[in-house]
Amino acid sequence: MDLDKYFVKSELIPAIIQEKSTGEVLMLAYMNRESMQKTFETGYTWFWSRSRQELWNKGATSGHLQKVIDIYSDCDDDTLLITVEQIGAACHTGNHSCFFKKLK
Repeated sequence: MDLDKYFVKSELIPAIIQEKSTGEVLMLAYMNRESMQKTFETGYTWFWSRSRQELWNKGATSGHLQKVIDIYSDCDDDTLLITVEQIGAACHTGNHSCFFKKLK
């Protein structure tokens, strides 16, 4: 697959991760070409860590893996929606979703 069209605006593309069974948004992370390719190849999510400046496989150390079900691109090809089967917690805090802080 030619991934170039997803990286015209930036070297990183935001990826919204959604649990397939519930529709719950679990997290937002960023992908570069290599992590996107590894996600397609392995069937599990890979991201680019902006803080550590390295690839990371979600759940590789915690066991809280994300098995990819579907990958969608938005209308501008600059954001991804990835539906997953979440194994364990998605958030590094131990919460199921990173979006647990209600503001209003």
